[in-house]
Amino acid sequence: MSATRTGRRPVVTGVGVIAPSGIGTEEHWGSTLRGELRVGPITSFDTSRYATTLAGQVEGFDPADHLSGRIVLQTDRWTWLGMAATELALSDASYDPAAHDPYATSVVFGAGSGGNDFGQREIQRLWSRGRQAVSVYQSIAWFYAATTGQTSIRHGIKGPSGVVVSDGAGGLDSLAQARRTISRGTPVVLAGGAEAGLTPYALTCQTTGGRLSTSCEPRTAYKPFDRSADGYVPAEGGATLVVEDPASAAARGAPRVYAEIAGYAATHDAHHHRDPSSDPRWYAEAMRRALADANLTPADVDVIFADGAGSRDLDELEARAIHVAFGAHAERVPVTAPQGLIGRMCAGGSALAAVNALLSIRDGVIPAVGNLDDPAPEYRLDLVRAPRQTPVRVAMVNARGYGGFNSSLILRAVSPAV
Repeated sequence: MSATRTGRRPVVTGVGVIAPSGIGTEEHWGSTLRGELRVGPITSFDTSRYATTLAGQVEGFDPADHLSGRIVLQTDRWTWLGMAATELALSDASYDPAAHDPYATSVVFGAGSGGNDFGQREIQRLWSRGRQAVSVYQSIAWFYAATTGQTSIRHGIKGPSGVVVSDGAGGLDSLAQARRTISRGTPVVLAGGAEAGLTPYALTCQTTGGRLSTSCEPRTAYKPFDRSADGYVPAEGGATLVVEDPASAAARGAPRVYAEIAGYAATHDAHHHRDPSSDPRWYAEAMRRALADANLTPADVDVIFADGAGSRDLDELEARAIHVAFGAHAERVPVTAPQGLIGRMCAGGSALAAVNALLSIRDGVIPAVGNLDDPAPEYRLDLVRAPRQTPVRVAMVNARGYGGFNSSLILRAVSPAV
């Protein structure tokens, strides 16, 4: 168990969302509960030569509304989205890092693909116009740690900071690292992740994985746990969470506490760099160890926010892992994957899944599996078909990363008194 120095688990005091489902947490949450499908044709470049032409895009986002012109010039779209989500999270938590000791705050984000748009543009300049045409900022804008670095610079943050690279599991892994950092004495950590992989280069990289849907219709594209699931569609966006020592939150009068990070575990299949293992035991082991870390049992879990890969083999593997980990309770615990409405956004997706779980705890409602029409009965899961009003005190959030990463996070409601 990774608790704070006071023996209490860290809490989440602020969240910020920038996603295809909305700019801002409440806009995102409302769209999610309404079941609005936010997948459509990619508009940022010509996809006529690609098998995949659909994605979840953040509409109406203007970086100038959130960042200075200098930062916009020096950074990539994924950093814009991540820093904008961070501003929203800090506002939600009523926390200004500059008002505290510089070493009292840390930044740890998950990242999966880096600065694709900036990098694509500068590589094209290199090959068409020569090295003198390449921006000096190329050396930092593409880098996986760019958002972490730019965020720490902007807010004068000097606490232990870093970046976690574990593909789609990165958002959850960043929260685990935040928990470790707090246990070592830093009271506040900004964690989560955002991605912006909708460029020719990034789409080509994802295509090589063989998991993208080739459907031309949003309604028949990314469909987690559906009989007709044939892959996922990519998306941009993500979320930032303010993770805090509960004593710090109480001392400064934090306006809200969403939940505590009660447990976490991660495993790795160690099977193949690309093809998943057909054995669900290591994914199940991550779930079991996360529950043990939280001192909970499967019967205590009110909802599972699943990875929901949207491929029949990966969805089946996840269902089997849930059955292995939950035993007789597997068919009784509600399972959801609202990301079917917006697409998969690598590390940003698992960060957003954690926010969805926090909002379920806050509002007592479980969102439906996104874009699910015909659930595969052989999975034997209680897949949520429509928003379900029910008290939620314990939520499990699961995520997998390309190459064999498995992560499981347990979020638990706390009493109003931090």
